[in-house]
Amino acid sequence: MSTLTTPAPDRTAAPLRIGPHTVAPPVVLAPMAGITNAPFRTLCREFSGGKGLFVSEMITTRALVERNEKTMQLIHFDATETPRSIQLYGVDPVTVGKAVRMIAEEDLADHIDLNFGCPVPKVTRKGGGSALPYKRNLLRAIVREAVTGAGDLPVTMKMRKGLDDDHLTYLDAGRIAVEEGVTAIALHGRTTAQHYGGTADWDAIARLKEHVPEIPVLGNGDIWSAEDALRMVRETGCDGVVVGRGCLGRPWLFADLVAAFEGRTDDFVRPTLREVADVMVRHATLLGEWIGDEARGVIDFRKHVAWYLKGFAVGSEMRKRLAITSSLEALSAGLDELDLDQPWPTGADGPRGRTSGNNRVVLPDGWLKDPYDCAGIGEDAELDTSGG
Repeated sequence: MSTLTTPAPDRTAAPLRIGPHTVAPPVVLAPMAGITNAPFRTLCREFSGGKGLFVSEMITTRALVERNEKTMQLIHFDATETPRSIQLYGVDPVTVGKAVRMIAEEDLADHIDLNFGCPVPKVTRKGGGSALPYKRNLLRAIVREAVTGAGDLPVTMKMRKGLDDDHLTYLDAGRIAVEEGVTAIALHGRTTAQHYGGTADWDAIARLKEHVPEIPVLGNGDIWSAEDALRMVRETGCDGVVVGRGCLGRPWLFADLVAAFEGRTDDFVRPTLREVADVMVRHATLLGEWIGDEARGVIDFRKHVAWYLKGFAVGSEMRKRLAITSSLEALSAGLDELDLDQPWPTGADGPRGRTSGNNRVVLPDGWLKDPYDCAGIGEDAELDTSGG
């Protein structure tokens, strides 16, 4: 693949320690529902040369404890994945504890991440995700159960700044994490109300790093390029970066991140459309093999098409056609009709994925009355068996 020379970085981060695991360079793939399954993790890991940490999709703790079939597939790791990293979502300390002990006792993973950052209404209306840190005592109870149940496995957590600018929780949550034995914290520099809109507040990442110097702090939000990652580390002092939407349709971003942190400024990936098309077919193939059905794999791949083709000169009719294919043959045939010699488009490294804000935060009734009282968690909050 062709390369583009970039300025040398001012500062690189030291290797990241997650319990017994060394993550070098300190780059983490963010869990994304329906995206960071085993096939996508495989692509990202291949481009990174096996360097970095690649986290599973968000797993619902009760679904895991009940051994829901879809959930058990989601926690499947390729034999080459190490360390194996699972992110858990839960709102009940007892259920979270059971899930973590199951992972530890059955050797299902090497690292557990707790989700306190998801902003979607179906999660926050049950008191989960980014809504949960507002209830300080509940947060402490969940983290304590997780760390205790994990034994020797390291436990980390990912969170947002808070519900909105009037209900910030990240500094209190960071202190609770330290006190309860969490190994590292990742902060997305947005509130729940911001959803994925606006600009991530990197200053908050810097404040959290100053507030909890005892453990590593990872920054998340608006990392669209390797240069952004280096700049975040330089400006905030964070110990590493968590990359989410920036790698959608661009798993080779992890090759760029590794090169940047290692100071190889002449080794950034700028693929032609032909090379992108090859990755697209491989991605769809891996999904079919993972699901056990080619057609279902290609159908699952459809949501990736627009991300891969971002910036390239591909007509709207062809984009629609590629987005409704249901076989590898049809996908390959459609791609072969394109001008595959197109170079990497200018500006294609920019924002991708969801960018709109969501100013309404959906919470359980009475959630804001008391930041310490745990009342308000319904019995159905842990009954989601969707696997994430």
